[in-house]
Amino acid sequence: MRILFMGTPDFAVASLRRLVEDGHEICGVFTQPDKPKNRGHKLLPTPVKEYALSQNLPVYQPEKMRDGTALAIVQELAPELIVVAAYGRILPVDILETPKYGSINVHASILPKYRGAAPINWAILNDEPETGVSIMYMAQALDAGDVLRVARTPIGPEEDLPSLWDRLAQLGAQALSETIPTLADGTAVRMPQDETQMTYAPMLSKELSPIDWSHSARAIDCQVRGLQPWPCATAELAGTSFKIYRTTPGAPCTQAPGTILSAGKQGIEVACGDGMSLFVTELQAQGGKRMSAAAYLLGHPISL
Repeated sequence: MRILFMGTPDFAVASLRRLVEDGHEICGVFTQPDKPKNRGHKLLPTPVKEYALSQNLPVYQPEKMRDGTALAIVQELAPELIVVAAYGRILPVDILETPKYGSINVHASILPKYRGAAPINWAILNDEPETGVSIMYMAQALDAGDVLRVARTPIGPEEDLPSLWDRLAQLGAQALSETIPTLADGTAVRMPQDETQMTYAPMLSKELSPIDWSHSARAIDCQVRGLQPWPCATAELAGTSFKIYRTTPGAPCTQAPGTILSAGKQGIEVACGDGMSLFVTELQAQGGKRMSAAAYLLGHPISL
């Protein structure tokens, strides 16, 4: 099938790679403009652009989607299908309706739950037992189109975002590969979403970062795992500000939430609001490097 692909981060690369491997004709790749990174502000290509160029695929990086420029490109490319995976732009209806088979999206949740920008993070933050990927028709409303296929996967009790992100990327690529032939032969089944079950996964912000030790140990652990790699959970311990990257369950305790109970080889043990403690085992002091809490304590012992 003649396909126009739209995507930006490494999550989307898995789907684009699978389309190439399946032998589809990729007539073009839309991705976000190169952005400055690090202190040198050097413009760096998106992961999708890097992969597309490695496969000699034509790349387009329109600044705007509604001024007619992007539509003209789409019409000239004349795709039979548009496939979107984490593109990061809202597409106008005239673009969505251009292809013969319409436009479909690889969305990293079991719709209608977790529509929006950060579904993987919020599934972990909310301690969901499972999540998945939905292949859906794109509609004018955000992530509200009919669903074509759902693939599910459990979320491990200690799984962090990078691990789940990678698995869902592969799961989405497989589901996409299985969906496209059903569009071509007319056997695709459209499943309308149940609006009464809809939940939203808004963009993340640094306002989510500070740890409130009055919450349960499990809720804090989910916060730590779900806010990686950005914006990261943060906490002040013994007068020093940290990003917190990993925690492990502790033991029952009676001290006030936020009290440091121990600091040693197991990490920094902190009392939580549900009468349990939590060990901070991996952290990064402000201006320092990411390291194990045990390594940090060797140079910065905490007196109790």
